[in-house]
Amino acid sequence: MPSHLFADRPAPQPPERGTVDALITQTRRLRGGVDAVRRDSEVTEDDPQGRWQRALCDLAVHHLDDLGSHLGQLKDGLPQEAVEAFEDDLADYEADHAQRSGSLLSRVGSAEWNLLTDEVNWSDELYQILGRPPQNGPMSLDELPSMVFAEDQALLTSLVTDCLVDGRPIDGEFRMVRADGRVRTVHMMGEPVLDADGSTASMWAVLRDVSELRRSQRAVRESRDSLQRRQHFAQTERRLAVELQEAVLPPWRGSLQFPLEGPAALDVSAHYLPSSNSALIGGDWYDALELPGGESLLSVGDLTGHGVTATSTMAMLLGALRGMAVAGIRPGPLMTHLNQLLETSVQPALGSAVCCRYDPASRTLSWAQAGHPAPLLFRNGTGRALTPPDGVLLGATSGAAYEQAELELLPGDLLVLHTDGLTRTSAAEECDTDRLLALAPRFAEARDAHECVRMVVEEFGEDNREDDGCVMVARIGA
Repeated sequence: MPSHLFADRPAPQPPERGTVDALITQTRRLRGGVDAVRRDSEVTEDDPQGRWQRALCDLAVHHLDDLGSHLGQLKDGLPQEAVEAFEDDLADYEADHAQRSGSLLSRVGSAEWNLLTDEVNWSDELYQILGRPPQNGPMSLDELPSMVFAEDQALLTSLVTDCLVDGRPIDGEFRMVRADGRVRTVHMMGEPVLDADGSTASMWAVLRDVSELRRSQRAVRESRDSLQRRQHFAQTERRLAVELQEAVLPPWRGSLQFPLEGPAALDVSAHYLPSSNSALIGGDWYDALELPGGESLLSVGDLTGHGVTATSTMAMLLGALRGMAVAGIRPGPLMTHLNQLLETSVQPALGSAVCCRYDPASRTLSWAQAGHPAPLLFRNGTGRALTPPDGVLLGATSGAAYEQAELELLPGDLLVLHTDGLTRTSAAEECDTDRLLALAPRFAEARDAHECVRMVVEEFGEDNREDDGCVMVARIGA
């Protein structure tokens, strides 16, 4: 659920690339201008106002560098799902930002420590940043580490020592704990002030509160890392699903004959059509198998869901279907067993299927269905859907019984078995077989079943389908 901080905001829109590019160019030019002003400034050691101005120039350069980095990230873009993965972090950042809204100067403070007189001067902004009451006075360099995280105290000590002893400028970042318990990340920049003899007389520093900046950077970084992990997981899952699907579905190229000889042999061809979203590998299947005794098994089906779960359940169901068909179980009882298998599976799912058993000796088709589109029969240039026997979805209810229908086929008859995803462009649409039936005149002129499948693919293959689909064509030998 989106954070309440976003409740009254319009949906975020991606920035126009030209606008962001223009901002990046302006930021670079401004950064160069500020850098030039900083280089041209002549600051003497006894000019505190000049040192303050130079320190502000340094901070402005840091801000512009950060701004350039943020604009680069904005140009690259961050998907909404990655932002939603870290809504809590972003909400904390916005709440903190709302409490601390103000100018840049309200987040920048200055300090000077005089080593000769032990006098310490803090700006009002520094008291505010560190949460120290002004009446308590400023802290000496010896007292300052007491506010710093234990892990960062060595860094602060090293920076101050290098500045006082070796005359090195200070440029470092550490975490400080305020009196109210809030942790602030502070960026410190400073330089030693030398006397006439070249000895260090004092040290000045500018401290900038960068807590909000670092929190937002961390949220973006964690979001990007999370997105990369999700993408890697999704790619791996899709690869496994594709490999499993390819291992289970028959690797047909062209038409097959069942049986190989005989006047009433079946000419069979099939094809799998993926969804427009290549990441959605569903549980659709097709299968044709020559059974002992010369009969043939034809089946197509569809399982709910996508990915490895759907394809692994499809593999289990298809293996059971083949085994029971080889054992001589007829389509009606076979569907009953498949329903029981899916209902008791460790991965519950719903499925639809149609199972046909063809006897070439009598040209009889025995078939049953489970909530699936009925086979289409094409004869003499016209087509119709067969009247389906009763049968509910697989896995929908326990103890379901499935009726079986029989039909005598004629030489030249053509059967089309398909899943509902073939003719639908969205999940909300009903299965529409009119376009398939309209192909009847073209089917009558086709040379074989494979050419009929090509016609179906040409008709439906370019649609923007939200689901995958299967089609199988079987023609009775003349």
